[in-house]
Amino acid sequence: MKLKKYILMLYMEKNKNKGEIRMEILKQGKSAADIKSADDKVSAIVSETLKNIEEEGDKAVKELSEKFDKWSPESFKLSEEQIQKVVDQIDDQTKSDIAFAQANIKKFAEAQKNSINDIEVEMEPGIILGHKNIPVNSVGCYVPGGRYPMVASAHMSVLTAKVAGVKRVIACTPPINGEIPKETVYAMHQAGADEIYILGGIQAMGAMALGTDTIDSVDMIVGPGNAFVAEAKRQLFGKVGIDLLAGPTEVMVIADETSDPEMIATDLIGQMEHGPTSPGVLITTSKKIAETTIEEINKQLKTLPTGEVAKQSWDEYGQIILVDDNEEALKVADDLAYEHVEILTKDEDFFLDNMTNYGALFVGPRTNVAFGDKVIGTNHTLPTKQAAKYTGGLWVGKFIKNVTYQRITSDEKSAKIGEYAARLCQLENFAGHAEQGLLRVRKYGNK
Repeated sequence: MKLKKYILMLYMEKNKNKGEIRMEILKQGKSAADIKSADDKVSAIVSETLKNIEEEGDKAVKELSEKFDKWSPESFKLSEEQIQKVVDQIDDQTKSDIAFAQANIKKFAEAQKNSINDIEVEMEPGIILGHKNIPVNSVGCYVPGGRYPMVASAHMSVLTAKVAGVKRVIACTPPINGEIPKETVYAMHQAGADEIYILGGIQAMGAMALGTDTIDSVDMIVGPGNAFVAEAKRQLFGKVGIDLLAGPTEVMVIADETSDPEMIATDLIGQMEHGPTSPGVLITTSKKIAETTIEEINKQLKTLPTGEVAKQSWDEYGQIILVDDNEEALKVADDLAYEHVEILTKDEDFFLDNMTNYGALFVGPRTNVAFGDKVIGTNHTLPTKQAAKYTGGLWVGKFIKNVTYQRITSDEKSAKIGEYAARLCQLENFAGHAEQGLLRVRKYGNK
């Protein structure tokens, strides 16, 4: 829905008698709701590619890797010797920085896992119900390369899966300019990856999910990627599990008259540099802050090395929405349901306590999206395109199946449940279902 139409629908009712809209749009680009998933052309390419991988296995994977990445090694899987060579080439500062980030991510993931408990309940004497939390057996983690080698995605996926208890975690990342991306491989290794493959794009997703002669398939694939990777995940879902379907990254800042326009501009641009379709929105109660932020953004875009990419996002997908108060800001923010939301207002707790639709919340000026994306400990694989209305992001629980069991230890209780079950099944005309209950009545009743 276009932003202007969205605002009219949202605010017309309470202003219909005045014949005006109190909301003001200081800058309008394309809204996040306008960003479509994969177009028909991408979908067709992915479908055909996955079909080739399923039919031809390694042959198709090698051809695709050569075509798109100019990469055709004897084996896509790195040997222990190759991994050790990479480890030896990483400088001490990088090792220390990665260790710091991974320690935070592991600590938070372990705390999350500790919040997930098995249960067993005796409904009445002799009738026992329970659930167990069982890790997925195997997971494939994709770590993007390209313009921005996403080293942090190795921590977020591989390490989190390992904390969850996944037995086999494999990791794929594409080569960069014909070379092994050393820092990414090091991060994968330190996170605990059992197998590391230098393989990118659709071919990586297809190989992990479908399997080949040299790559055993997995039960679940996770990780961000470009439009082709995202579409591959969508088409492979069902054959394997996935974390979520992610579109271009999004950032929202909610600000008032106490906020800093330089900080707002920096934090918006810092996320919009991801790509030319990455939406950024400022929702504010202060027209002065809004106008100054526009000036600050235009100034920063001229000096930032990634300013050209960020400017495309700002021009096409940037929004500034002026609202009357925090209540209106909350309503607009929850309706847009952005991936990353920064709270730069005097009353920070109002949004922390009341906001319901977001991927991750960054409360106060001392934190920001980059902290969450790279180092602080929360996971950066988050819902986009309003998926925050029904799901959260990747976390240790995504790798764990909650499965139930039941046990009846009493003949009397089995017969009792059998009577109820038979009658309820007969209501639905399930004669075979009913017979399961009646058999227990005959076998265990009247004793």
